[in-house]
Amino acid sequence: MSSYVFPIQTAFIIFVSASMFLLVPWLIYGYRKDGFFSWSRFAVSFSFIFFLLAAYCLVILPVPTTRNNCTGPAAHAFYNLSPFMFVKDIMRETPVIWSQPSTWINMLKGRAFLQVMFNVLLLMPLGVYIRYFWQKRAFWKHALVAGFGLSLFFEITQLTGLYGYYSCPYRLFDVDDLMLNTSGAVIGFFAAPLLLALFPSRASIQAKSEQIVEQNHVYPVPQLLALLIDGIVVVLIANFISIFTLSNDIQDVINTSTAMVIVLLFVPWVRSGVTPGSFVLRFRYVDRQSGMPKPRALFKRFIAIYAPWLLLTIIQLASKYAYPNYQNDVLDSYLIWISLGVSTLYFLVYIVLLIHVVVVLFSGGKRSFYFDEVSRIRASRK
Repeated sequence: MSSYVFPIQTAFIIFVSASMFLLVPWLIYGYRKDGFFSWSRFAVSFSFIFFLLAAYCLVILPVPTTRNNCTGPAAHAFYNLSPFMFVKDIMRETPVIWSQPSTWINMLKGRAFLQVMFNVLLLMPLGVYIRYFWQKRAFWKHALVAGFGLSLFFEITQLTGLYGYYSCPYRLFDVDDLMLNTSGAVIGFFAAPLLLALFPSRASIQAKSEQIVEQNHVYPVPQLLALLIDGIVVVLIANFISIFTLSNDIQDVINTSTAMVIVLLFVPWVRSGVTPGSFVLRFRYVDRQSGMPKPRALFKRFIAIYAPWLLLTIIQLASKYAYPNYQNDVLDSYLIWISLGVSTLYFLVYIVLLIHVVVVLFSGGKRSFYFDEVSRIRASRK
């Protein structure tokens, strides 16, 4: 059992690391596609990624300690092309007397039988996922082809010694593994309804998505994601402008301010309330009363976003340039209190903004971000 724990632990570590980079793109895709956050779709999608990682790690780990591994059994036995050898292995390792049921238990505990069960179970989840994606029983051939293809990929990985990295294969290419893995995928496909009954169907998710579009409701999370994308675009534009300007703190503030005016004011003004972020998330900013983007409202929204950033930037610059370049014992005590006050103010602004964002995100769409409240703007999908 310990030989299975290490690969799964490795897969989990890789999965957690990859999830940190995949979460935001997946959220953008989910809100762009459905208009709301679906826990079931999230669970299915990310568990599918973990399943693929775990299956791959179980196949390739542990690896040899050296690349020159052409010694011992691996140097002579590269593959098995005789089908049903697993039956002979089971009977050889745990002889069964059919008239004595007690021997059946010994067979079920034997290494050869457990290896067969592992190969069947390895790709059973693949069949479950395929049933979720395609729903109908008529698509069982998809599970057959996908199971065989993935199993063949695993076996080729073993036969080539991790694609030529090792001098010799360190695991056996086995036709029985192909048969058992493929069978497991098909079994998982037909057994899937027992598990999928716990999750909303894709049809119900689609129905809810259409209802949200009809209600013209945009949740706070996609609005926050859009603002995040806008911020990335601002940074890119500011860095581009900096190529043609001097390099100092004041100029950096001017460059960033210019980029913010372009992204948060000029672009939505000429694009009917659409910023780069809202374009990706498929909505726009409109006046709450008229339902149309108004320049005055867009300007108020820009100021409401720009002002806190400018305040934090001024605090940073004040903290950086408040200290004189010469030593002055009289001023030192005052500078300590000034520094403490500046740091406290900086911290408070961040904490207030963070609390505000958390409250809005967990309000279920009942609250709006402060810059939308000030400007009387709402997000609209129409």
